Amino acid sequence: MVDRFWRKGGYRVTAINSHVDAPAIFVRTQDGFQVSLTVADKGQAHFTVDSPCVRHSEVADSTSPPTAFLAPDARLIPRPNIHSDFWSAGAPEVAGGRS
Repeated sequence: MVDRFWRKGGYRVTAINSHVDAPAIFVRTQDGFQVSLTVADKGQAHFTVDSPCVRHSEVADSTSPPTAFLAPDARLIPRPNIHSDFWSAGAPEVAGGRS
């Protein structure tokens, strides 16, 4: 689904990793950004964007507080536990009714 959407948007696919446990797609945009989407352990999605050469600038601190509780002594950020009917639905159906 992501592949079709990105190709339709003019992105050039540079690589696809069809690994059953950690699939990934890598593309380049028309203006030189490199974008990747990897689905890893337990369905965690990782979206990465590498920009073309830009001038260094400072990044301001967030102006909003965090939305999830994190214990002050926590060593790891807990995995999200939010269900989405779309993203948690399993494999999408393909033409011909098979999934």
